[in-house]
Amino acid sequence: MTNALAQMLETRDWLLADGATGTNLFNMGLTSGDAPELWNEQHPDRIRQLYRGAADAGSDIFLTNSFGSNASRLKLHDAAHRAHELSRMAAELGRDVADASGRKIVVAGSMGPTGEIFEPMGSLTHENAVEMFHEQAEGLKAGGADVLWVETISAAEEYRAAAEACRLADMPWCGTMSFDTAGRTMMGLTSSDMVALATGLPHAPMAFGANCGVGSSDLLRTVLGFVAAGPEMPIIAKGNAGIPKYVDGHIHYDGTPELMAEYAVMARDCGATIIGGCCGTMPEHLKAMRAALETRPRGERPTLDQITATLGGFSSASDGTGDDVPAPRRTRRRGG
Repeated sequence: MTNALAQMLETRDWLLADGATGTNLFNMGLTSGDAPELWNEQHPDRIRQLYRGAADAGSDIFLTNSFGSNASRLKLHDAAHRAHELSRMAAELGRDVADASGRKIVVAGSMGPTGEIFEPMGSLTHENAVEMFHEQAEGLKAGGADVLWVETISAAEEYRAAAEACRLADMPWCGTMSFDTAGRTMMGLTSSDMVALATGLPHAPMAFGANCGVGSSDLLRTVLGFVAAGPEMPIIAKGNAGIPKYVDGHIHYDGTPELMAEYAVMARDCGATIIGGCCGTMPEHLKAMRAALETRPRGERPTLDQITATLGGFSSASDGTGDDVPAPRRTRRRGG
């Protein structure tokens, strides 16, 4: 299989990924508690619209609507037995949109966390996690995904299980974690921990990085932590479009297209190669990000003060790599 992402990375010094999945689908009528993955069958036109929004805005990569299409997540909707099928549908719809776009776009098969805790604290075993991720991976592969995209992971054990599943599916992959707890993942990993994890895997990712979290400033501080550890593989930055606010019964993100354009340029200058958005990031944000990346020259690596002056303050005083104690764990909603 031709590795479309590898070809792009050889010829480009930055790539634009996509934006939010959940936020865009909620705007199309998805309601809280629904399984977005069931829309691959029930509303394929809306999923194509989701993908086209990213493609038309200039994304080089978009993620499939399969974040929760593993058996553990789908069992909450009595659909655990449909993990392979719904994953395949998500990728097929993406393949259709990418192939019709008239340019090369990478279809990345999204694989989110299982939502379960590993032994000994929980009941999830490595073998069961690998089995669930492998089933999902094979569905995405069958549907035509170019690369698998593991995202919003917080536990090293889950990252390792996903990596093994990608190996079993004989698929290239990328993998991001969410650093949303005082500079660490919810399970306590720091940016330097992730570099050691990603670079030490037998089936290493093509690129690694951070997505979601609490804001673009925090995410870029994490990217600087990755860079300081000296990894050779490309870094991914997919930050939220500002901070969520509850307005008129709905969650809105306060990041403007202009702010996300600044974030995109700063992410590139911090050392990220694959740059996109997460929660709250709409096509209008992506268009502004693309325009800024195309027209603004690469600059010096920004300082922490420059990041906060442009994008807003950090949510915590530390990036998690010092001797401080992490903030209390928070629950996190699905990315996007």
